[in-house]
Amino acid sequence: MSELGAGTRGASLGLDAMKIASFSQNKNFFRKYKVEQIATLNDLLFEDIKTNTAKRLDGIVVMYERIRHLISRHLTDNRFPIVIAGDHSNAGGTIAGIKDAFPNKRLGVIWIDAHADLHSPYTSPSGNVHGMPLATAIHEDNLECQSKKPNAETRKNWDLIKGDTQRVKPEDLFFIGVRSTEKPERFLMEKYNIPNVKVPELTQKGAGSVADMALEHLRDCDHIYVSFDVDSLDSSISKGTGTPVPGGLSEEQATQLLLDLLSNPKVVALEFTEINPVLDNKGNVMAETAFRILEKCTNQIEQMLKS
Repeated sequence: MSELGAGTRGASLGLDAMKIASFSQNKNFFRKYKVEQIATLNDLLFEDIKTNTAKRLDGIVVMYERIRHLISRHLTDNRFPIVIAGDHSNAGGTIAGIKDAFPNKRLGVIWIDAHADLHSPYTSPSGNVHGMPLATAIHEDNLECQSKKPNAETRKNWDLIKGDTQRVKPEDLFFIGVRSTEKPERFLMEKYNIPNVKVPELTQKGAGSVADMALEHLRDCDHIYVSFDVDSLDSSISKGTGTPVPGGLSEEQATQLLLDLLSNPKVVALEFTEINPVLDNKGNVMAETAFRILEKCTNQIEQMLKS
């Protein structure tokens, strides 16, 4: 599990933490569902950073390609990939893989997260690439809000992960739970009129209603990818993620939301990301919570594939 894009260490241990959680909940889960692991370049964390405004972007280029090819292969073979990723930068590779599998189809993205992840090397205050995957997907530099000057190697690698063309139209993004953004991200959200259902609205309307809103917004898309960052959950559940933010979803809300979204046959891939047991202040609670949600989602997907 790659964690090259994160600002804190430990997201590469997320899968192991979920496996530990499965011992007390369903120890047969990871025997029944084999995990195909992608070789990482996490050793680059010990090396000097070469890409000045997008840290370790040289390694992330390689990870994008590895994830891209695996996701494309599974979709081409009519499988439903459930991705358990390290940090959220990997989602850009997943999106690229879906687009490779369905190059002539319109792809929608439902982003369940505390953050918008719309930064670029030209705008990111931290340079952490887990805040940039959606910018790669919509092929956006956001030069209107430029505050940084990427060096030549950064620009070269950034263009590589963006690809030659836009993979997702900005109007085909739908945010749920986003509540921590910077000015450049808010600029793009307003520029492209990207919907964002915040947690108080979801609590008022119900998870099912919000799922319907998202699916209706993406009604013209042929396929949909759902990305679930565990920092969309309220930080009272656990600090076991790199960037926890108060005011998030409850476990019950997140579970119902995902189950309702997965009931739509247009959804072709699901991603869980940013589980960091090193930061968990309650033992392994974040991974235990994520595993409960994962197991229910997997059962739902199995039923959908059988019907």
